[in-house]
Amino acid sequence: MPSLASLSIGDRRNMLAAGIEVLECQRVLAKAGLNVVGQLLRGQGEFVEMNHYPTDDVYDPETKSQYYYHAHRDGDAEHGHFHTFVRNESNQTCHLVAISMDEWGYPIALFTTNRWVTDEHWVPASVSKVLLDQFDIDHAAPCWATNRWIGALLKLYRPFIGALLERRDLILESADLLEDRSLDVIGNLPIDVDDLIAGLGRSLQTDTL
Repeated sequence: MPSLASLSIGDRRNMLAAGIEVLECQRVLAKAGLNVVGQLLRGQGEFVEMNHYPTDDVYDPETKSQYYYHAHRDGDAEHGHFHTFVRNESNQTCHLVAISMDEWGYPIALFTTNRWVTDEHWVPASVSKVLLDQFDIDHAAPCWATNRWIGALLKLYRPFIGALLERRDLILESADLLEDRSLDVIGNLPIDVDDLIAGLGRSLQTDTL
């Protein structure tokens, strides 16, 4: 994973701005007793493992960005996770990264997956990182705050997601592994939004002294 010191001032400023948006989305939801996950599950009936929430995914036809939430992994810490995608010029879904969430609706980890997990169109990390920069859900359905939150979180962790994607490619150098059902999660990075934002603030303050 890259250190904050290795990133340019411009990159760190962009990350900090994204982090502030993440916190703002969480704040306005929390004021009403809501969170980013609960907004997707609202009115969806019983929460069923493996089902997509919302049923038809969230998709922006202008930016080709897409995501859904579901649960299927064992473990006390994770309630479920978001899968994020951008569609390519052929309208094929390319997976970016998954966001693991706790039971209170806050992010606890980022992870990459093997191709078969989401039945994605496989592209190398160099292409995935370009698509990552395109991700943006620019509408309000089913929840404007959740849509903004996901886009901002990907921007906040952009250098780290890029490193996860590069690591994924190193592990999957053999094409045979793309369909290996024993290999689902390729890399997992625990995250703490507040800690990263604080670190960005300190590093930028040091650079301007």
